[in-house]
Amino acid sequence: MVGGGFHLDFLHSKGSAHASHLHVLIFVRCGPPYKVSFSRHSGRLVVNVSWPQEDLKFIKYYFVSYNALGSMSWNKSVRSQNATTCTLDNLNSSLGYTARIQCVTSDKCPQCAVSEAYTVRPELTTRPLIVKFEETDIRGRKGFRLLSLTWKFSGKEPHDGYDVSVGKASGEAPCERISTTQPEIRLILSYSAYHLNIRAVNNVSTSPAVSRAIPRREDVHGMGDGKMNVTVHSNTSFTVYWRDNLIRHYVCYSVEWMKKGQEATHMSFYQNTHNYRTLSLLREPLEPYKRYSITLHTRQNKDTCNMKHVNNSESTYGRTQFYSTEGSPVSAPTNISSSNVTLHSVVLQWSSIPEEDIRGFLLGYTIYYNEYHHGRSSTERNITVDPMRNRYELGHLKGGTVYEFQMSGFNRAGAGVRSIASLFKTNDQGFSNLTGFIIISAAVATVLIFAHPIIKRAKVMLWPSIPNPGKSNAMQNIEEPCELELMESLNTPRVEEWDTSSLQVVEKEDATPSSASPSTLPLLGASEEDSPETTRNRIQRDPEDATGDIPPYSTEETFSDIQRTDNQSCPLAFSGGYTTLDMFQQANTSVAQTTESKPEEPDSTVVKSGLDYVGQYGTSPILDSKMSTIL
Repeated sequence: MVGGGFHLDFLHSKGSAHASHLHVLIFVRCGPPYKVSFSRHSGRLVVNVSWPQEDLKFIKYYFVSYNALGSMSWNKSVRSQNATTCTLDNLNSSLGYTARIQCVTSDKCPQCAVSEAYTVRPELTTRPLIVKFEETDIRGRKGFRLLSLTWKFSGKEPHDGYDVSVGKASGEAPCERISTTQPEIRLILSYSAYHLNIRAVNNVSTSPAVSRAIPRREDVHGMGDGKMNVTVHSNTSFTVYWRDNLIRHYVCYSVEWMKKGQEATHMSFYQNTHNYRTLSLLREPLEPYKRYSITLHTRQNKDTCNMKHVNNSESTYGRTQFYSTEGSPVSAPTNISSSNVTLHSVVLQWSSIPEEDIRGFLLGYTIYYNEYHHGRSSTERNITVDPMRNRYELGHLKGGTVYEFQMSGFNRAGAGVRSIASLFKTNDQGFSNLTGFIIISAAVATVLIFAHPIIKRAKVMLWPSIPNPGKSNAMQNIEEPCELELMESLNTPRVEEWDTSSLQVVEKEDATPSSASPSTLPLLGASEEDSPETTRNRIQRDPEDATGDIPPYSTEETFSDIQRTDNQSCPLAFSGGYTTLDMFQQANTSVAQTTESKPEEPDSTVVKSGLDYVGQYGTSPILDSKMSTIL
């Protein structure tokens, strides 16, 4: 007997000589089990036992003896609920245990064998932690997205791997389970919403799951570009149309529709003839004035339109919205305000109508306005604004006029509720002129403040510097008191001082016209053709005629000779506006130097170039008068 045994005893009884009886007693031994499994959860250990087929008819219950790993004593045995299952409560989740199994004896099983000692690993109590979640598009595969997840398990309990379960949020079967030994996984999914759970597992335990909701993909370019359309027949029937000829590649489809904030309802179907499908007998009827979003998916598997696997099984084709029944909006735009009021315009701003109050597809806003005169209103006018706008400049208004305005939204069912009337007043002409005056005044003030330094700087940069004669060095030196005394020494000598027996001109031999020093400057009356020798001969007596008489010549001749000047040939000629004054200053300097370098002799008269310059503007020495300086 497999798993057990038996023992035979032979007993002889005495009877008649002609007969004897043989009694055979059979003793059966049951166990041990040939398969045992353990499952731990929340401090509880569940033991499942499988017995040999020969012992099943004899074994009704069994005992489980256990102790913590490393302990030498065994705890009290626990009796099972039946022949296969036994539950042990109030265990320490973080400890491992050792367990032994033995069946309960009975008349049929007077002996039960004890099983080997089984090791039960600690319970997994720590949930994994997702550390990375990425969603990317797959090149060349429209309607698919690649999800990459990475997680870690920080618990100290030993584990064998991870169990990942993924399913559609709509509840459509199946909920696929994927086992992996690495803390990462990649999934190829459609744009639907999904639920994802990750657990760590070992042979006796499963950790709490970390859950991640994968929202449906909304921001997809071209997903709703007129690729789908819906026609509602009743609250339990509608037809969905798609633009492209998908039946060339697909025959299995799935549709999901949902209201905002609720889980989607799904329905799969087979279609190989038309680019539309009518869906009826809906599990839940469509609600009026509610906006629904509907998505069409295509499935690659042609064997059955129900999904066999969630991973890499379907792609998303398109999405659109629809109403089963539309109604006019039940509320108006809010937070209406006016700003930027001018003489003939105003800017209006507002907040959109909530989606649940539109009760249809909003086609636009209507602005109603009219002139308001002390309770009396003029003819009402209106203007339509695009539904995507929340700001509009209302123009062609009268200046200084009060206006009353209201707003409302409209859809296919008609215009909605109007907002509360509001007032605004356009600027009048006086206010406009005052505003212009203020602007002009501000501009003038700005120019007055900043123009002067700007013009001054531009003048320095663009125009040449014009010298001021009053600020020249010559004028400043003449105005000083010390120069006045020097000017007195430049007066022409009296007539009797000119009556000398001899006249000597002192000059330096090495002086040249280009580098003459201030003390030996030539006479300004020298012409361009005259040489220094010729000039001296005009005012010096011939040595051979030295008779002590003054040579005869007239006053006019003397002045005509003296006044013949050529400023271009004079070494003291300067360019610019200060030529005369600078020469005069240098003449003063030469006189001072001559006076300091050589004392005046009684028998000779030193002729100084400065005297010639001044003499041009003095009186005749023959008239026995002093020379006066004329500037």
